Amino acid sequence: MEPKRENLVEISSMSRRFGHLAAVDELSLNIARGEWVAITGPSGSGKTTLLNILAGLDRPTSGSVLVNGVDLAALSRREIAAYRRTSVGLVFQQFHLVPYLSAIENVMLAQYVHSMADRAEAREALERVGLGARLDHLPSQLSGGEQQRVAIARALASGARILLADEPTGNLDQETGEQIIKLLFELKKQEGASLLLITHDRALAKRCDRIAEVR
Repeated sequence: MEPKRENLVEISSMSRRFGHLAAVDELSLNIARGEWVAITGPSGSGKTTLLNILAGLDRPTSGSVLVNGVDLAALSRREIAAYRRTSVGLVFQQFHLVPYLSAIENVMLAQYVHSMADRAEAREALERVGLGARLDHLPSQLSGGEQQRVAIARALASGARILLADEPTGNLDQETGEQIIKLLFELKKQEGASLLLITHDRALAKRCDRIAEVR
């Protein structure tokens, strides 16, 4: 029997309201260190709002969101920016690569934001996602799957404790999406980070440690 893992994320009765509209209403969720949790649910149920709050891009209206014991709602603007730099890795449906920077420069830019730019580590991150031969290629010279691999390498190179992925295969064809999924779960064996994965793909969700459905 595996020992119980310590929680990295503890969300308690968290709500996010926009006037009378409740984007998230009284949500509670714990994520253990190293645990991969799939978030499923219909469009408009608050999945992306939850991810934005965990990323420090938005704040809850009420309730508490603790990451590594720190309540995000209590942080100043400067402290929440530092939290985003040091603790969070983001992988979106849109790749968000800088078009005039090469693959390795895109990864190094993320490292620079974390005050840890290191070309050798950026190269290693790209090699781990199978792009060792594409280091100097611009995003326009890469396929969609390769661009998403750069985005994953960028998240890994940041040293983040929590990875947040919003439909990471949503812009890819089925075959390429399967390759990205395979890559993510190969990395799961090597990385100690927790993952919150938003997906409508039930087959993908079932491969995570746990599924949490938002209604």
